[in-house]
Amino acid sequence: MELAEYIQTVDTPTLSNAIELLGVRPRSAGFAPLQVRCLFPELGRMAGFAVTAQVETVTQTGPGGPQGHIELYRLLEASRKPAVIVLQETGGFGDFAAHCGEVMATFFTRLGAAGLVSDCAVRDLPEVRALGFHFFARGACASHANFRIVRTGVPVTICGLPVRPGELLHGDENGLITVPDVEAGRLEQAVEEVRRTERRIMDFVRSGDFSLDGYEAMVRRSYSG
Repeated sequence: MELAEYIQTVDTPTLSNAIELLGVRPRSAGFAPLQVRCLFPELGRMAGFAVTAQVETVTQTGPGGPQGHIELYRLLEASRKPAVIVLQETGGFGDFAAHCGEVMATFFTRLGAAGLVSDCAVRDLPEVRALGFHFFARGACASHANFRIVRTGVPVTICGLPVRPGELLHGDENGLITVPDVEAGRLEQAVEEVRRTERRIMDFVRSGDFSLDGYEAMVRRSYSG
């Protein structure tokens, strides 16, 4: 099973814990802060390869026009699937910036994207929800103002989370993470270890044998073994 396919079977916190077990990056890296919210949790998990762009709204330091959109659509068309669009605001008024609505989401869906991540806002929530297209953003805003795509296919930063073009992303109602390039079988083993450990602890806590002394003994055995 391909890595992108496998991680669709795992919730984001469990996947994050499994990545920690692999020791491939610092525990403080690889996840978005609470400002980046899953706006459509009912759609379930999102996984895909990042197609990135930097955009500018509200401020107007350069000419607009369709060329940037076409470049992004062509980049998406050529990318690995499933894809996730990732847009970083470069203008000075991020709280006023709507990065995507029904029209762009429809293009993205037709070209193979599962969702979009923004460090600002999105709009047309009912229509985009009906498309089954994920939005991970800080919230909603009614206007796209002077929206233009400044550059495509470049590394971006989403509320402090670095995202490289082609990087694998995973998100659900708990949040958004990047997934390191590891062998799927290795990650699957780590996921199963996380699940076994949590199941053993929870079974004990819920049992009639529960005590803090017993829990301490369990933890000591696990660290010594």
